[in-house]
Amino acid sequence: MVTAVRHLGPNWYASVMGTAAVATAGAALPLRLPGLRTTCAAVWGLSLVLLVILLAARALHWTHHRDQARAHLLDPATAPFYGCLAMALLAVGGGAVTVGRDWIGTGAAVALDAVLFGAGTVVGLAAAVAVPYLMAVRHRIEPSQATPVWLLPLVAPMVSAALGPLLVPYLPPGQARETLLLACFAMFGLSLLATLLMLPLVFARIVAGGPLPLALTPTLFLVLGPLGQSTTAVGSFADVAPGVVPAPYSGGFGVLAVLYGVPVMGFALLWFGLATAHVLRARRRGMGFALTWWAFTFPVGTCVTGAAALARHTGLVVYEGLAVGLYAVLVGAWAVAAVRTARGLLSGALLAAPRTALPAPRPTTGRTRSGAVR
Repeated sequence: MVTAVRHLGPNWYASVMGTAAVATAGAALPLRLPGLRTTCAAVWGLSLVLLVILLAARALHWTHHRDQARAHLLDPATAPFYGCLAMALLAVGGGAVTVGRDWIGTGAAVALDAVLFGAGTVVGLAAAVAVPYLMAVRHRIEPSQATPVWLLPLVAPMVSAALGPLLVPYLPPGQARETLLLACFAMFGLSLLATLLMLPLVFARIVAGGPLPLALTPTLFLVLGPLGQSTTAVGSFADVAPGVVPAPYSGGFGVLAVLYGVPVMGFALLWFGLATAHVLRARRRGMGFALTWWAFTFPVGTCVTGAAALARHTGLVVYEGLAVGLYAVLVGAWAVAAVRTARGLLSGALLAAPRTALPAPRPTTGRTRSGAVR
């Protein structure tokens, strides 16, 4: 077991994020199908089990393979995945309040969410500072190496911003509720501005440098994460703001939910089309399964919750249909990624040391730590 986790990187937390997204996005859908909520609760339970297993495995990794753990931090292709740890904690915590309470009770769900939200927020803020710092002073990178993976540590505070409002109603009225809500709003701004700084580098890399290596092409879907999550966040602010902040500002949150969410969701759909085109191209050129396929799950899940938030605040049926359609994509992507991951684990391919690709003038495949399986 100790040897098996030597190459277990922080990117594995993406499987927890994607599984939790299926549960929370399903609970947010503007429809009530028989058995849907029970199924979502079961999927959330699975995400909790996966989180516990991965936390234990990563603890073994840090204890027995400290050299490899340090190498991960010093690898610009792997270090950004430390944002996934924060988002996995936050996603499972948020799912506890939305659907997990059906199984464990409201009190236990709130307590679990409080612990995971606190831990995830601290880890996320630390990653948002530490990873860009390492990129600047320790990593040796060039603009041509930019990928959407660089967004991961910057998106983590946005997940805190979107899920923190779930705890607001359970705090004492007054200062405690307002402090948490405005803290979430601050993290919304922190993550949004940081994403706006990083995203042009990623887009310029794609346009000027050509398509990403095949194994990294699915990471284009990671751009949907800050878009869908920020739309979800402003919708959550508007949901809980009345009675928490003074009247002029509570109404402002309602306005922001629509005036911000509508154009950002429009851009998310544009990027969804662009990313899908790149993935289809990569698939035709032989793109095999890698853990990067989990990028098809959590980011799409944020767009489901974002569309559901817009449906609540605009009353438009089109957003309800969008949420349902994106959820179908999410479930299909999760099923494929889960089955292929299980197969890779059983074969041992996903836990093997990464292979170094041969150099080429315009590489279409590359050396990654994503656990690629051919």
